[in-house]
This record gives sequence, C-alpha cells and structure tokens, in this order.
Amino acid sequence: MTVHQDCLQCGKCCERWGWGQKGIIEDLIPWLEEDRQDILQHVAIRFSDGSRVSGREITPGDLPRILSTHYWQDTGGRLLRECPFFRRSPEGTALCAIHDVKPRVCREFTPWTWQNHEFYGSCPACRDKAP
Repeated sequence: MTVHQDCLQCGKCCERWGWGQKGIIEDLIPWLEEDRQDILQHVAIRFSDGSRVSGREITPGDLPRILSTHYWQDTGGRLLRECPFFRRSPEGTALCAIHDVKPRVCREFTPWTWQNHEFYGSCPACRDKAP
C-alpha cells in the first residue's frame, strides 16, 4: 500500500469523519491563544472531576484538568452529525473553513494509511487497494 497519495479534495472523509472525533489538548492551545470562540463553541470538554463544559468556557489554566475533548457540538451542547466548518467551493471541491488551525485528527487523516479500512474503499484518492 502506498504511504502517500494526493488528496483529491472530494470531501468524502470530511462528510463521514468530520464529526464525533476525539480531540487532543494541543489543538485547544492555539484556539485559546487566538480567542477562536468560533471553534471553541463547537468543542465538548470533560474535566477530570466529571464535569462537562463547552470549549468556550475554558481558559489556559483549565488545560491540566481536561480528561477528554470531542469535536463537534452545536452551541447548545448537542453533538453534531457534521463538521460545522466543512464547505464546498463553487467548483465542488471540499474546503475547510478553519484549515489554518484545524484539529490534528483532521490534519493527519489519510484513508490510504488508515488501519480500520472502513472508509478506505470510498476514497477516490486511494489508487492502491488493500491486500
């Protein structure tokens, strides 16, 4: 299987995997530093004491207490079934409205190297098929 493929920007992975993902604390740091409330409002945070809050309610001092983060929720705290930052260009290609600071799970997702293979067959960029 090829290690690198060129993404065709079809958006299938964003439509299927752009929500319900576990996040990492390192993603939150630039969003907090840049006061990206537009992003933080869509992040669900669970603290080590079991309490849950929206990402818009945290400060840098809260980072050591974070047990888990999940992407994406609506502003009322309900989990979304789609990424709130997924867009399409007029030509139909997939665009990310927060591309410059998107979460690691999005930056590093490559279906051609993904171990689960659930999505692998749906990716048009996956020229080599799994054995």
